[in-house]
Amino acid sequence: MTPRIKEDYEKTVVKALVDKFGYTNRMMVPGIEKISINIGVGEASRSPNLLDDAVKTLRQITGQQPSIRKARKSIANFKLREGMPVGAMCTLRGARMWEFYDRLINATIPRIRDFRGLPVNCFDGRGNYTLGIREQIVFPEIDIDKVAQIRGMNVTIVTSARTDEEAMELLKLLNFPFRRN
Repeated sequence: MTPRIKEDYEKTVVKALVDKFGYTNRMMVPGIEKISINIGVGEASRSPNLLDDAVKTLRQITGQQPSIRKARKSIANFKLREGMPVGAMCTLRGARMWEFYDRLINATIPRIRDFRGLPVNCFDGRGNYTLGIREQIVFPEIDIDKVAQIRGMNVTIVTSARTDEEAMELLKLLNFPFRRN
């Protein structure tokens, strides 16, 4: 079964992007390649169960096993040694990516307190958009009573667009809730 956002992309978004940017080939039309979710756990060196909580949270949100990220360099001021676990990340592709995107824009982002839209200046210059979520409890999959510590995360939407303008138009057509100026 094809996710409904992907069907919408194939039926309406591709045509609208071809009309706006004048692509000559279907393969030139940008799309979402992957979504990466990262949780940093700097205190994991002192308390390893915090990292386990972050991994459990990511597993609940994404539906797949996250990988543990380790420090690349030693930093004495942070009492950090090379190779120590410092976070967890998950990369979603295919059907899981489309389902996560659908839940993100329709169920999760509207639950953010005092939400007025996401900023349009979070593109990286190559068509990728990164947003920070301050609390993992905005995800409907997370049970608030079982959360030991409130933790934030970064969600990066990687597109095949060559410019930020193309990526912004793609995300707008996919109902991404940008802030209105």
